[in-house]
Amino acid sequence: MILNGNAVHKSHYDILGVEEDANYEDIRAVYRSAILSFHPDKLHSTSDSSPSERETENRFLEIQKAWEILSDQRSRTIYDNELRSLRQDAATSEDIGVDDLKIEAAGDVLELSYPCRCGDFYVIDSLDLADIGCPLVRDGRKMFIETSKDLPASVVLPCGSCSLKVRLLISPNTRLELDDTDF
Repeated sequence: MILNGNAVHKSHYDILGVEEDANYEDIRAVYRSAILSFHPDKLHSTSDSSPSERETENRFLEIQKAWEILSDQRSRTIYDNELRSLRQDAATSEDIGVDDLKIEAAGDVLELSYPCRCGDFYVIDSLDLADIGCPLVRDGRKMFIETSKDLPASVVLPCGSCSLKVRLLISPNTRLELDDTDF
């Protein structure tokens, strides 16, 4: 997942539900299973397409596009380089760590924020972290962020009001200690 502006964009890997280091055979197996599930011929045709049928058709097209790019080694290499560039080279005002964030409970979701110099905040929540493959795991008063294969991760966070962005650097299995004021 890539946070861009105030939206989260899925990568072709996210669309297929495979890791970025998946081999061709793994990608092919997932693609074949997914394409069968979302193929338009599997839909019951009516004169007017329902919203769920249109969503299924859109999902089919997303899966097909992801396969076209990831199945060809040359196009996959180009895509991986572009993806890496989007993640790493985004213009940011500063790099921050998880320990710089303020944690607040918003129902079942934990919201992590960092103040922007304009007065608003950079915000990411536990659902967004899970979507990018870095779930926030809570164990009593302790909490940690899991990272894929114990590798560092980063995500660019936009400010809620201005055009500034920060890069949140997530070290493997970052541990946080909660105090009474957090909840």
